[in-house]
Amino acid sequence: MGKKSEIHITVDLDENNVPIAMKWNASDGNQGGDCKAIFMSIWDEKEKNSMHLHLWTKEMLLDEMKQFMHQALLSQADTIKKAVGDEKLASSFYDYCHEFALKADILKNIESK
Repeated sequence: MGKKSEIHITVDLDENNVPIAMKWNASDGNQGGDCKAIFMSIWDEKEKNSMHLHLWTKEMLLDEMKQFMHQALLSQADTIKKAVGDEKLASSFYDYCHEFALKADILKNIESK
């Protein structure tokens, strides 16, 4: 049997069940700490469907959320390139990520100058 690894997420909630603090740690090495947002997707092989866990704290700033989502989208494009090996599809996703960054004011539109 192979090695096992665990990831633990602890969420502190307010009286309305809104996250106020989150921590994570992994059993492999010294990884973990406080975080303001978690974006996790899990593939259910039996149902052929994905399940999602999206959490963020009250303290997460709007600009931080935009940057976090942009980085999550880039990560998904990286996964398409690495796991699927479809360069054309990944390139299309990267183009969308760039457009998202422009619209979210993460990147300033150079053409508008």
